[in-house]
Amino acid sequence: MTDRPEDPRPVVLAPGKSDPRRAIPTRRPAGEVTGGSAAAPPPPGGASGGAAEPPPEPPAATVEVLLAERTADLQRLQAEYDNYRKRVRRDRLAVGEVAVANVLGRLLPVLDALDGARRQDELTGGLRAVAELLETELGALGLESVGEAGDPFDPALHEAVARTPSLVVTAPTCVEILRVGYRVGGHLLRPAEVVVAEPARGGAPSITRRPHHR
Repeated sequence: MTDRPEDPRPVVLAPGKSDPRRAIPTRRPAGEVTGGSAAAPPPPGGASGGAAEPPPEPPAATVEVLLAERTADLQRLQAEYDNYRKRVRRDRLAVGEVAVANVLGRLLPVLDALDGARRQDELTGGLRAVAELLETELGALGLESVGEAGDPFDPALHEAVARTPSLVVTAPTCVEILRVGYRVGGHLLRPAEVVVAEPARGGAPSITRRPHHR
């Protein structure tokens, strides 16, 4: 048997036939796509190599919910601040009233002396002018007198020193002021000592008194 040189030409096989020789893989240029193979994924950032696309914007409904929550938070903070400011102002006024009440309470004996002199018609001349000026200045500080004849009896403001039946009144009424009371704002420095007339239930009117200190 004589040796023959190998034929370099490719062998063309009919359909369904296989090449008895081992098939040699064929190199293809990079990026070439053959039939039936999947396409290579594009490089990150697109073909031009630019930046990644921005994330999609949230839906309008989500934005409205967030806006409503932030608005509610701001309104709550505003309400808390307003309440704090009112509480501080109220506390300052209360402290001021207590301080004024403590000072004016020490002046009540002076006012009692002036009131007694007025009842005895001894408050005349320069003493009268001083008394009127003092009462005016104390009134500017918030001092108010409590108790006048004809006022309905109020246990919170009046101290009943004496009681008497009356055919005129239909409810307990202050008919005589024995000692004037005073208050500053919501602070009662002392109640007024009064004589109270009560509706009579028959019989002669009589006055019942109890000891009191002037």
